[in-house]
Amino acid sequence: MFFNIPSEKERFELQHKIDVLNTLEEKVKFWMDDHLAKRKLWFSSDFLPADEKNDENSENVIQKLRERVKGIKDHARVSVAVNLLTEEGLPHFHRLISTYLGTESFWAKWNNMWTAEEDRHGAILRDYARDSRLFNFAAVEKLQYAYQEKGFNPDWDKDPYRVFVYTTLQERATQYSHRNTGAVIGDDEPMIKNILGNIAKDEAKHFNFYRRVFKSVLEIDPNNALQSALAIMPAIDMPGISMPNFRDMADVIRRAGIYGPWDYKKIVEEAIAHWEIETLTGLNEMGRAAQEKIMKIPARLQKVAEYLERRTVSKTFSFDIIHNRILAME
Repeated sequence: MFFNIPSEKERFELQHKIDVLNTLEEKVKFWMDDHLAKRKLWFSSDFLPADEKNDENSENVIQKLRERVKGIKDHARVSVAVNLLTEEGLPHFHRLISTYLGTESFWAKWNNMWTAEEDRHGAILRDYARDSRLFNFAAVEKLQYAYQEKGFNPDWDKDPYRVFVYTTLQERATQYSHRNTGAVIGDDEPMIKNILGNIAKDEAKHFNFYRRVFKSVLEIDPNNALQSALAIMPAIDMPGISMPNFRDMADVIRRAGIYGPWDYKKIVEEAIAHWEIETLTGLNEMGRAAQEKIMKIPARLQKVAEYLERRTVSKTFSFDIIHNRILAME
């Protein structure tokens, strides 16, 4: 069978959720205006000299960058690579969101603007990596191709409420990853630290938009919204999950203290508090059951994080993107 045909009940539930999202359009317009008022656009050329009329000083900037990059540790290189590839996977998300938001609404305007803002992230990381000679760049390109060819097709993409739960959590996780990668690299290479900091600020703004959306959904349709949240919050797969060697690279990033289960626990706790899930009232039986289960998720995430720590032993890694150098980690 080539297609899964939704049942009449599933079609009704989907249409109901789309109708709820449509009622938020005026709020979306307000949130967009608020976002634009706080936004400061920047581009790759603001950081890296890239003009045909570059002078000798511009060339010296690149030469000095290449010297500084030699001091970046391999675990940080792996993190930058994953961040780069994840950002360049954005077309998958544009598709998932546009499925429900149409092409002629403020929702669509947000989706297009968000895509344009996010596109700069992959662009600047790619430009930086190529200009600085940070990686085995051919290996990065092959990873990107394999990732894009395999695609990202999560099992939550048939539910628009789940899309907004996921984007809330994922944007926050991405913010953590960029910010913490910059912190690990430190002031020895200030350009990439500054770039990653600016990307993290963008992700924080996007996170704020998506969590506002889902908070409003909870206010209008709490029973269905809680069930959607429950389906997503126990664990999320980052968009790069389908790229080769992703789990090993994610393990390096966790061991380096950049992003891991403890961070995800904080993100979930923050979302639960902001959405005021514990104090929601007027729920039906399914809603109350979902609420109760959601409130237990942080404790489960803590057990997972503690278990992983107990099971972690010294391990060596090797990746094409760092020319197969041996990376030994505790």
